[in-house]
Amino acid sequence: MSTLEATPLPSTGRRSRPAVPALVAVLAAAAVALVALPLVGLVRRVTWTTLAEDLTSPAALDALRLSLITSTTAAALAVALGLPLAWVLARAELPFTSVLRALILLPLVLPPVVGGVALLAAFSRDGLVGGPLHDLTATGGALAWLPGGPVQLTFTTAGAVLAETFVALPFFVLTVEGSLRSVDRRYEEAAACLGATPARVLRRVTLPMVAPAVAAGTVLAWARALGEFGATLTFAGNVEGRTRTLPLEVYLALQDDPGRAVALSLVLLVVSLGVLVALRDRWLLRS
Repeated sequence: MSTLEATPLPSTGRRSRPAVPALVAVLAAAAVALVALPLVGLVRRVTWTTLAEDLTSPAALDALRLSLITSTTAAALAVALGLPLAWVLARAELPFTSVLRALILLPLVLPPVVGGVALLAAFSRDGLVGGPLHDLTATGGALAWLPGGPVQLTFTTAGAVLAETFVALPFFVLTVEGSLRSVDRRYEEAAACLGATPARVLRRVTLPMVAPAVAAGTVLAWARALGEFGATLTFAGNVEGRTRTLPLEVYLALQDDPGRAVALSLVLLVVSLGVLVALRDRWLLRS
């Protein structure tokens, strides 16, 4: 073996970066421009002198208040329902796990309006569940003693929460299931060997290990619920004070007051950017 072959090349401590072909660089720049230019255009159209007035108008504040209530409630429901579901998908040996996972993740690719139509088919007054639920809680029904009168989800705040939960749940489940699959199960096995019950192992070992993923999934679910438009409009309607969330207020203002629509859009843009910055260590690769 020659000296040149036997002597390793000196390490510079840095990874060499491959040269970027010209065509790849051009197409990458076009992709960045496709995303960045509309955002730059949005920021340029903001009327900064009236921004505070636009954001503090009664309609804007009411929509913001309702959005915070519904998105936070939807995120809480996504955690309460999605955490057990993520555990089942990651750990349970079921013959139909793949079908169940596809069903839960379907809202990720389903057009929001179609999701709203599906919610109407299930939870409206004449829907699969909504009809019997209304009859049970109406006068003379078995659940007529419940406060609030007959249960009707369409055109109500509860309906807006349901629509937002429908579209936000997959984000939480996908995030937490991936974390559950990647954790080292030897810690759980060691705790079980020491006499811990399955519930105690879950509470004291598993959940602390996946806590960062739970937090990330919760933030993603909340952000998705905050920005939900199509399913909410189709199922819950656009009722001021009850279902008119911030995205719906943007749509309505775009017809009557474009300046206010741009100002409210800026709020949603800032929130979305803040979510990405908060989750950069989990979702974005470090250079």
